[in-house]
Amino acid sequence: MFSIEHDFDATVITLVDEGQAPLQEDVTIHGFEECVTVEQFDPRRDTVVRITLSLAQLRDLAAALDLPEGVYRRVPGVKA
Repeated sequence: MFSIEHDFDATVITLVDEGQAPLQEDVTIHGFEECVTVEQFDPRRDTVVRITLSLAQLRDLAAALDLPEGVYRRVPGVKA
């Protein structure tokens, strides 16, 4: 299950793990104009872990999801 909300400066997507146990904590993705952050609560450390991706990194990640193992470089202007 997931939800999408549009805030003033970001689009917020929350992913909820509804699979079989053991379940993972919710993942929250904030899409800003210049970057994307991915957050998940870590119960072992009792804190939220956040990573920040540039838009170029996000495009690379999206392309990588459909590719086989290997090393790749995106070519500007070519859709992946």
